[in-house]
Amino acid sequence: MISPILKKKIPALNLQETLIVLAIIGILLLLALPNLMPLISKAKSVEAQTQLKALYNAETTYRYMYSKFTPDINELDFEAPKTVKDNGTANYVYSIISADQASFKARAEAITDFDGDGVMNVWEIDENGTPKQITKD
Repeated sequence: MISPILKKKIPALNLQETLIVLAIIGILLLLALPNLMPLISKAKSVEAQTQLKALYNAETTYRYMYSKFTPDINELDFEAPKTVKDNGTANYVYSIISADQASFKARAEAITDFDGDGVMNVWEIDENGTPKQITKD
């Protein structure tokens, strides 16, 4: 004799219902993704702005100590994060474009194309300390 507990059916989704739900979610993602790409690009550009401000602080400290800015990023107390190409998390590479007694300019160039349009994001900072977007992705 079968126990009454074993006879009770448990409500669940069948395979067809699950596939329909997954298809609807996929369609909604395809509709929403183009609208989200600018937000993704903007969120990733925060990395560049933050690192450029750290580079600005390092250059300013160097200037206080040596009365000039340095064109050599290795002389600064700044370590750029590892890029995604080097198994890191950073999407930008950082460099100092120019530096002299009174001014400097540093650049952050994206190594990945965030929205797939072939244009890479570029940010710069100078001795004034405000990051500026040079090339918008």
